[in-house]
Amino acid sequence: MITLRKVLTLAGALTALLVLGSLGFVWIEGWTFFDALYMTVTTLSTVGYREVHPLSRAGQVYNIVLILSGMGVMFYIVTALARVVVEGEIREALGKRRLLKRLKKLSDHYIICGFGRIGEIVARQLTQRGLPVVIVENNPETLARLETLDYSFVAGDATREETLLEAGIDRAKGLVAVLHSDAGNVYITLTARSLNPNLLIVARGEELGSEQKLLRAGADKVESPYEMGGRKMAHTILRPTVVTFMELAMHEGIEWSMEEIAVGTRSPLLGLPLKDTGIRRKLNLIIVAIKRADGEMLFNPTPETALRPGDTLIVLGLRKNLEALEEMVR
Repeated sequence: MITLRKVLTLAGALTALLVLGSLGFVWIEGWTFFDALYMTVTTLSTVGYREVHPLSRAGQVYNIVLILSGMGVMFYIVTALARVVVEGEIREALGKRRLLKRLKKLSDHYIICGFGRIGEIVARQLTQRGLPVVIVENNPETLARLETLDYSFVAGDATREETLLEAGIDRAKGLVAVLHSDAGNVYITLTARSLNPNLLIVARGEELGSEQKLLRAGADKVESPYEMGGRKMAHTILRPTVVTFMELAMHEGIEWSMEEIAVGTRSPLLGLPLKDTGIRRKLNLIIVAIKRADGEMLFNPTPETALRPGDTLIVLGLRKNLEALEEMVR
């Protein structure tokens, strides 16, 4: 892979060869550095137009040594430079081709517009859960970093239709707009909603009044990092134990967790009251809440609460039992 360090090393070696060769003529013949450099370049490149000035016997001997020792070194450096550039371009083209093929195969993925601190956290969390992610970014430094990571990405402006189409927005399941500009997030939301009406869109909003603008533009949910951070800090002071519990419940590296599980339309548990489903008795899981298909939220449902199609269960327990419940309700 082409690297700046390799190019600079070879270019430095070529520069050193020309400078040292020129200094020999300056020292032996007393020429100016420019005349000496011209003589060195024409000698090592085998062009040999003419001698700048007549050479003394010592100068002729030095020129013979320079040709025999320096010409091969120069051609090696030039050839190596050309190889580095050509190989880098070929690999870059092949890498883009593989990336395009991978993007065309993706479906039900999540598009993250902006790979700043928040975008990277979102990408990492989704990837850890096995969800496919595509990053849209136009910052050259960030793109260079993305090439070293195992993310599918599209280089371009996320506010443009062609960029979102290249990211597969027509096949995507959700989009996260986390640019630093509220105006940019509004434009992304408008464009994304027009291209995919069924898309789940979560947008970042910072300025006062931006939440309503983003919701009107088509966002399903708007989050403010500053408001969330401030609210969490306040809860840490007021309810430290609750905050610790919630952090543990949402953490990826422990055996138990809080999860939301959708009830399928053909689930064998449909119509059964919770006490007869075996969720508590067999799987030792706690049903914290049930969200109905119409948006109604039932907190701490009673044992007689029956499951309906389209319900979403908010459940707390061991991960292996949560996975078993997910299979059961499907």
